[in-house]
Amino acid sequence: MGAPRKTTKAKKTAKPRNPVKKTGRPTKYKEEFVEQGAKLTRMGATDAQLADFFKVTLSTLYLWKVQHQAFSDALKRGKEEIDAQVEQSLFRRAMGYTHDSEKVFQFKEGVIRAPTQEHYPPDVTAMIFWLKNRQPEKWRDRPDVAGDEAPPTPVKVSIEVRDARRGGD
Repeated sequence: MGAPRKTTKAKKTAKPRNPVKKTGRPTKYKEEFVEQGAKLTRMGATDAQLADFFKVTLSTLYLWKVQHQAFSDALKRGKEEIDAQVEQSLFRRAMGYTHDSEKVFQFKEGVIRAPTQEHYPPDVTAMIFWLKNRQPEKWRDRPDVAGDEAPPTPVKVSIEVRDARRGGD
């Protein structure tokens, strides 16, 4: 026998890996959606209306909010702005308010513009809505009369069973 044979194995060289390829359909999301979404929410658009505008499902819109922080923040800011305006309007309606206005009249050959003030008295429905939301413990529909610690009042229940097949007793 001779000397053991030396075998040379070629070292495997690591092949450069391709970056991870995204699978699935490409996203419809575009950076301009940030400003468009902000404008729409400032006009009172709901998430369902936004999804309809962008021609995607509601779940896709929610996914965009998670994946794109700028988009999510823009929608939140827009909604907060319009909600603050509605809150201010509700407050003014609940308290009553006056604003400057103008009446326009037709007189002979000319138009007369008369400055005036319009007054809106306090609105009871707006007051109730405001108070129920701001102080629910005091203004809920069912006030807690007995308190949470009072034991329930016992009730006596009697059940009498009669045989309907028997006439009388």
